[in-house]
Amino acid sequence: MSNSETSCLCGSVKIIVEEINPKFTVCHCESCRAWGGGPFFAVQCGANVKIEGSEKVKVYDSSSWASRGFCSDCGTHLFYKFKKTGEYNMPVGLFPNIEGLEMSMQYFSDQRPNYYCFSNETKEMTKAEIMAYFASQI
Repeated sequence: MSNSETSCLCGSVKIIVEEINPKFTVCHCESCRAWGGGPFFAVQCGANVKIEGSEKVKVYDSSSWASRGFCSDCGTHLFYKFKKTGEYNMPVGLFPNIEGLEMSMQYFSDQRPNYYCFSNETKEMTKAEIMAYFASQI
């Protein structure tokens, strides 16, 4: 899906992305679950992202490889951004008109709590696999 626009709940921040990969990922890490109250469902949006109202975006440096952004007015979660590549992962829910959504990967699968599970068969990466991958990205 290309050239999609969205905004936070209050409209203070507008986001325009050139490309969205409908094969979304789900992260079960403790940070994502604490941030949003459950797993983080994210679409990959690449680095070609335009943010209007950026003065309203608060960024939290959440790991050595990425940061998280949210609207300082309404609290809408806006992105998870990789420091090395500048690529954005954004909540699936910000883009209600994406067609062909398919869960393609589950990250930190060994940290998924036992109170939920998905029936989708996807690739999975454990904490050790994720940490090894991102050690090369720093």
